[in-house]
Amino acid sequence: QVQLVESGGGLVQAGGSLRLSCAASGRTFGDYAMGWFRQAPGKEREFVAAISWSGHSTAYADSVRGRFTISRDKNTVYLQMNSLKPEDTAVYYCAAVYGDFKLRVYEYQYWGQGTQVTVSS
Repeated sequence: QVQLVESGGGLVQAGGSLRLSCAASGRTFGDYAMGWFRQAPGKEREFVAAISWSGHSTAYADSVRGRFTISRDKNTVYLQMNSLKPEDTAVYYCAAVYGDFKLRVYEYQYWGQGTQVTVSS
């Protein structure tokens, strides 16, 4: 089992920045690729960013590329969000998958409880 706890969400004005954190515990964190997903009201959960177990490879959704940066250290994965837009408003979830990183919700094994990000215009 891998336990994931997100933090860092909040209310920010358009153009502002937030940094989300996801603390992992349980099995060897270094064996797991990590992803960030988000879900806005009335919409399906969608992929935001992913990082390989080594940290050497990353992937981003087109909607956030160039504005968001995913990174990781020993037990935590981060999502730096810059130039935030109202359409970035959602609950953000981190997730873990054993081995190579994935891009789809159903491919991830473990999920955090989510953290709310609200961007005002």
